[in-house]
Amino acid sequence: MNGWRYAIRELRYFVAIAEELHFGKAARRLEIAQPPLSRTIARLERQLGVTLLERTSRKVTLTEAGAVLLSEGRAILSAVTAAERRTQQAAQRRPRLVLAVKSGTAGELLAKLLDAYRMEPGAATVDLLLCEAHQHQKLLQDAQADVALLHLPFDSTVGLDTETLYTEGQVAILPSSHALSGRSQIRMAEVTALPELPMARWPGPGGSYPEGPGAEVRNLTQLFQLIALGRTTVIMPESAGTDLRRDLAAVPVVDAPPVTTVIAWPPQSRLRAVADLIRVATRL
Repeated sequence: MNGWRYAIRELRYFVAIAEELHFGKAARRLEIAQPPLSRTIARLERQLGVTLLERTSRKVTLTEAGAVLLSEGRAILSAVTAAERRTQQAAQRRPRLVLAVKSGTAGELLAKLLDAYRMEPGAATVDLLLCEAHQHQKLLQDAQADVALLHLPFDSTVGLDTETLYTEGQVAILPSSHALSGRSQIRMAEVTALPELPMARWPGPGGSYPEGPGAEVRNLTQLFQLIALGRTTVIMPESAGTDLRRDLAAVPVVDAPPVTTVIAWPPQSRLRAVADLIRVATRL
């Protein structure tokens, strides 16, 4: 056990230096002195028989081998952290579940799901984790969340198990004062052709935004404020267009692809509470 802990500590030290590219900053981040940190990295290089870091008096850079270990080390540390959390959670007398959802989405379904699950015998306490676009997958993989509500095709389900809950159409969210806001329906080409309201841009899985003139947004609160100000627009699931503020309008987009809401969880999950929540969700 001590050997395992020591190996994990070496990896943590190396990842800190590889990310900071500065021994002093890494030592402060780890809250240790710099000399033992330097000795640990030198010992790790001897054990592996490779040079991980190129050091000069001015800078620290990663070698090709160091870049590989950084990638692998991050994955290992993430898996270790997740294993610790799941193990501790399994030992709790009254389990707690963390459900990750994007703020402002699936509101009606979420309320029904929580109410129905609360009535189940031995139901766990469910904590909601409100997150931004494309965060679900990492939250589940790192065991910061046990289960999540995702929307296809917008969210990735790679490496996750899923159950389909429902499929819905999409709406365009426009300023209520816009000429098209009173229409009973609209087509995608009409929305994307509005020069005064370029389509909003969401960050991708890596955090970068696609090219385009539309506003960069991270959450619905920010998005709706910009639409109300006449700066951007968006096409999104119709459930997100319910109970809008008065200065916004939702118009059905007849030719938009359907959006499917799924409940997702890590395939390695063995928690009875997760299985119960999934069963209630699919029943609803």
